[in-house]
This record gives sequence, structure tokens and C-alpha cells, in this order.
Amino acid sequence: MKISYNWLKNFIDTDKTPEEISRILTGIGLEVESLEKVQAVPGGLEGLVIGYVKTCGDHTNSDHLHVTTVDVGGAEDLHIVCGAANVAAGQKVVVATVGTTVYPSAGEPFTIKKSKIRGELSEGMICAEDEIGLGSSHEGIMILADDAVVGTPAKEYFNLNDDYLYEIGLTPNRADAASHLGTARDIAAFLKIGLQKPDVSVFKVDDNSLAINVSVENSEAAPRYSGVSITGVEVKESPKWLKEKLAVIGIRAINNIVDITNYVLHDLGQPLHAFDADKIAGGKVIVNTTPEGTAFKTLDGVERKLSANDLMICSETEPMCIAGVFGGIDSGVTEGTTNIFLESAYFNPVWVRKTAKRHGLKTDSSFRFERGTDPDNTVYALKRAALLIQEIAGGKISSDVVDIYPAPVEPFAVELSYHNTTRLIGKDIPHSEIKSIIEALDIVVVAETAEDLSLKVPPYRVDVTREVDVIEEVLRIYGYNNIEIPTQIRASLNTSQRPERDTVQNLLSDLLTANGFNEILSNSLTKSSYSDDLDSAVKILNPLSSDLDVMRQSLLYSGLEAIAYNQNRKNADLKVYEFGKVYSITEDKYNEVQRFSVFITGAKTAEQWNGKQSAVSFYNLKAVVDGIVEKLNVKDLAVADAEGSEFAYGLQYNRGNKTLVKFGAVAASALKKADVDKEVFYADFNFDMILTLARKNTIVYQEVSKFPAVRRDLSMLVDKVVTFEQIKQVAQKTERKLLKEVNVFDVYEGDKLPAGKKSYAVSFILQDAEKTLTDKAIDAIMQKLILNLGKEAGAEIRK
Repeated sequence: MKISYNWLKNFIDTDKTPEEISRILTGIGLEVESLEKVQAVPGGLEGLVIGYVKTCGDHTNSDHLHVTTVDVGGAEDLHIVCGAANVAAGQKVVVATVGTTVYPSAGEPFTIKKSKIRGELSEGMICAEDEIGLGSSHEGIMILADDAVVGTPAKEYFNLNDDYLYEIGLTPNRADAASHLGTARDIAAFLKIGLQKPDVSVFKVDDNSLAINVSVENSEAAPRYSGVSITGVEVKESPKWLKEKLAVIGIRAINNIVDITNYVLHDLGQPLHAFDADKIAGGKVIVNTTPEGTAFKTLDGVERKLSANDLMICSETEPMCIAGVFGGIDSGVTEGTTNIFLESAYFNPVWVRKTAKRHGLKTDSSFRFERGTDPDNTVYALKRAALLIQEIAGGKISSDVVDIYPAPVEPFAVELSYHNTTRLIGKDIPHSEIKSIIEALDIVVVAETAEDLSLKVPPYRVDVTREVDVIEEVLRIYGYNNIEIPTQIRASLNTSQRPERDTVQNLLSDLLTANGFNEILSNSLTKSSYSDDLDSAVKILNPLSSDLDVMRQSLLYSGLEAIAYNQNRKNADLKVYEFGKVYSITEDKYNEVQRFSVFITGAKTAEQWNGKQSAVSFYNLKAVVDGIVEKLNVKDLAVADAEGSEFAYGLQYNRGNKTLVKFGAVAASALKKADVDKEVFYADFNFDMILTLARKNTIVYQEVSKFPAVRRDLSMLVDKVVTFEQIKQVAQKTERKLLKEVNVFDVYEGDKLPAGKKSYAVSFILQDAEKTLTDKAIDAIMQKLILNLGKEAGAEIRK
């Protein structure tokens, strides 16, 4: 938000410097992000002086140039070549001397140099108004009044004052400070000085020749609607002071009527809108919604389809303005306008915010309405603007003020305890000072005791509705820096569950990153077409687009979209992972679950001249998953085929009836939805379960055994339905103490085997931590394994 120092001084009488005001604003919660010296006219007319044309003659080598002698108050007159048709001896003019940088209204700045023009010396430039940024006319040089004093700096002659611009990082809760009045109110409270508001007591109705009938048919969306008619206005360029005020805060002047509405907006914080009264069909203003899909062309020339939930300002026959957001192209003020209807309203913040987001419109008006304007300020702002219009554009007030306010917004009732104020602030502030701060902020004290205050907080302070909010107001105006730091700090220590979520996440991130993976971060909003079960999807009531209309139910499509984006840019070999939440609804209950996903696709290694590339496979992903499980020290997981339509094939690791991870090849249907044309392998971990299992694991240091491990291999025939997991479980159940690992290193199916059979080659690693295993002990264990594998898995040992 931009605030002008000179403009602030219209409301407060202070000799504080701009830098001091900057420190005050930051101290009371309106953080000044930047402070810069600005000039309403670019360049500030520096180097320009008032001159007197002593002589003017024709240029001997040109039919349109003139050679002049100009007195600028220096020791010698200047010889200047001028091409303006209206230059003549005896004139007072504006002169840009050599070395001056000139800032024209259009085009780039340029510096005046001493030069020869067609053989004649030129030591400056006699200026037109557009050449120095004072206007747009280029009909000739500026001719000043006879009383202009030669040698006077143009800056002084035109009464240009330097200003200072504050860029304030306004927080969303401080809508009350989104104007010069609101900002000045806080400064006045801090400095304990009065606040000077413009006087509107001279406002009066001249006649009732243009009474506009106003009907508010949706009072929920428009709790208060005020307006007045003004006839006989002259739409023209704004006066210099108004253009300068707006220019300092970066607002481009349009015409006097529009500029006044912009001025009052930034002056008082109340958005206004001026309609051409002659274009209001039927002489009636109707505040209501329109049917879904109604076409409406806004001021920017874009035709928009209205929602049935967009509040509109309509005439008897058509919509004219999107209430609180944007005007229509056909009802606004133009150069031919002579009669206007001026609107000042309080619109429901929620309605304005939804409409602005729905149409992708962000205006100065919507910025304020959607945060909450002052419902008690509409008529005052209306009168202020009407008086300015009469002053600048002429005209008469030709109707009574229309003010439709069926259900006035009540102030917030708050009880403030002095004891709680001291307890929360940490300092015993005198009761009289607390009360004076509160009253300076427009909060009314309706009752008072020795212990507390009964307060009425004005409706525009939408962020001050509780006792603690009022205490915060007292603290920020009293000054955070005025609260001494105590010598003793009391605190309670809170324990958190171990391991911490961030610790485990960082552990996994480090593991994967060290193995060539990149982390991705994706939007939690996604498209409903990705969902296989829309009934359980969390739908967005007011989606930004059709591609962001539900909360994601899986991390699968987030990763696939990232893969598709990279593949389309010739980056097809990817290893990525993501931590994120997924969302669903079950039995009207919203669920939010933390997940962890891993993706690999493309080639296994980078292209090399001395070797061929090979594509990644399911087993590359399995190695990653097993590495994660081992890093987490999770044991006793059961293996099963992966369930779910997102996998073409895969496995899942279970503990009891819960699944820790599913992983495998992504189904072709899912790849097609995300427009991915290469095979992708995907692992989906339940991150909350990872934390639970890691929390239950007790890691005990065990010295590396001094005694050697022994490997024995068995080749066996089993039925095709028998899985390696079954063989592994039988082996681990047979020998729990000495059997350390069971691995399969060969699988064979072929014509040389009996029908329905396959061959497994399995290795068994045996080790005793206390002694070297003897052949006798090893043979005994192997015989037990052979026996139990035959009984429970139907394995036939091949010789």
C-alpha cells in the first residue's frame, strides 16, 4: 500500500520528519517496507528556470526556426534556437539550461547540451508543457504571466513540493488502515494529537431534478447502499493539485470525475463509483444478482459470463457494474457526461471476494471491500466526493442522499479487564493511558469501573472482536519497545513424540538424494478426472479452474505430471520423490494422510560411449524400497501382490492388516491420463505408518561378530503358485537364531521341468555370534530346512 507523507499531513498536524513517521508506522504495526523521495512531476523540474525573451528573429538557414536571446537571471543572456511558432520577444517562458535533464510526458528523458543548429549556437531550450511533463499539449511553448520573476526556479514558480512515499506491507487484518485517514488515525493515537477530517457540513441539496430510484433486492450482499445525483458537471482534465496527489501514489489521472472517486478511495478508504445518470435505463438502480451465464462487458473490454452469485448494480433493463469489483463499459463517465449518479456502498466482504476470484479481477475497490470497509462511512465519503465534484467539475446536487441501511451493523461489544491487560502485556500501564489509547482508536467506552471497561469497537475494525484484540491494540500504540525485557523468564517444556517427523523426513531425503533422486513439491489441488472415486474426493466449492477442482487423493498424478513435464522437454531419465498429504471424505468425515512417494523412469544410467544404456525395471525400484525399509530398521514385513488399479503389477509390504508401502509399474490407464508415454515405476509409502514403526523400533548396538558366516545353497522344485516369500517364512520359522539371511539367486521355468513346476535356487546365510559353526551343526540345520520346506512348501530338493 502506498501512502504519501504530504497527504498524511492533511489529517494530522505534526512536525515529525518523514523518517520519524516511518519509524512510528513500523513500531505500531504498519511496517514500512520502503521510503523514497518522490516528485509529482518526473525530475521535479530541476534545472528549469523562468526566462524573458529579449529578442526573437528568423533563422537565416531555416524557414521555421527562430533565433532568440533569453534572460534567465544569469550574468549573460542565452542564445537559444527555438522551433515553436508562438515564440516572440517580450514573453516570459520556461527555459531548460545546458546540463538539465528533461522528462517529457511521452518518451525517454534527455539532457540539454550546448550545440549548433544549422549554424546557430543554441544554449538551452524554451519548453512546451509536454516537454517537461506538465501536460500533453505541444501546440507551442508555455507562455507565462507577466508577473513571473526572471531567474525563478520553475519548481518554485509552479509550486512543486517534494513528497515522500511510504510502501507499507499491510497485513490482511488491517483493512482499516488501507487509506490515508486510517494510517493517520494510528499516527495520531501514537502521538496523542488530534485527527483532522475534511468538513462536509456545507453539503446541501440544490434541487430534486434527478431523483434516481434505488432498490436493494439482496441486502445480504449489500447491507448498505448510498447514492446521490449531480447534474450539470463538466468532465475535463483534473486540476494540478489532484493529478499530483494521485501521481505520487502511482495513480494515473483519467478525468476529474474518475480522479475524484480515486482520490476519496485513497483518502478515506471508501470505494465509490460514478455512473453516467443518463445511461441508467428507466432512471432506476437495482442491486441484485443476475441469471447464471449472463453476458457482461467490463471496462477493460472483456465480455464475462456472470455467475448467479455475482452481485450486480443494474438499471431497469441491464447490468451496469459488478458490485465492489469492476464497472461496465457502457455506463461509466465519458467526456460527454453531464449528469452522474454517485454510488457509495458497503458490500459483503465474502461476496466481493468470491466474485473477484471467480473472474480473476483484483482492483483497488475489491481489495478494500473483501477485507471489510467501514459501513458507517458511506454517506460521509459520498458528501466529501460530491463537494469535490462541485468544486472541480461544477454542477448541482440534484437529489436527496439515498441511504438504504435496513439492518445497521452493530459495533463489537468487548469487556476489557485491566488485570488481563497487565498480565498479557507484561507491564502495568496506567489505567488513564490505556483508556486514552482506546479512545484515540475510535473505540467507545460505554461503562467503566475500577477493574474493567465496557467497550464498543467500531464495525470497521473487523480484527478487534475480543478482549485480547483490544489488548494488542493498546500494546502496539503504547509501543512494543517500551515494554522492558524481564530478568526472569518462566517457561514450560513440552515433550514431543520421537522420532520427530522432520527428522525421519530428512533421513529419507538424505538417503534418496545421495542416490541421485530429486525432490519435487506439487500442488495439493488437482483435476477431478484423475480420481477413480469421486464420491470420496474433497471438492473445491470455488475452484480457480477446472484443473484444480479437487484435493488430491494420491501422490501418483503429482509425480506423473512432473515426469510428463520433463519428458516433453527431453529430460526423460528421472528419479524423483515427494512428501505430501492426500485428502478424502469417508462418512462425512474429512481425512488428511501424509504420504511419501518415489518414482523412477527412463534409463538406469547416463549414456556412456563404452557401454549400452538399459531401462530401469521393477527390481531397481524394489532395491530402493528395500533400502528405505532397511534404513528405517523395519522388520517382519509380509509381502503380497500389490492391490489397486494404479499398478499394472507390483508388491506391497504389510504389517498385520496395514500396508506400509505399495510399489510396482504404473498402469497404462494412469499413464495415459497424465500424458506419459514411457514406463514408470512408483512406490507409495504410508508416512504416518513409517513414523509409528520407527517409533516402536529400539536400536541396540551389537558388536560385529568375530566368527565367520557360512553360506549354503539349495536348488528346489516347487509348484508355480509357491512364492519365495513362503519359502523365506518357512526357513525363518525353522531356524530363528542362526539363520541371518535368505535370498533367491535364480528362478527357472522351462520345458525340462515337470508341468506346473519351477525351480528356485536359494542361498542361506548362517552365523553364530559366539563361536565358529561346525560342519555338523550346519548340516543339522540344513536337514531341518530341507524337511520343513518339503512339508510346508512342497519343495523337492534337486541333487
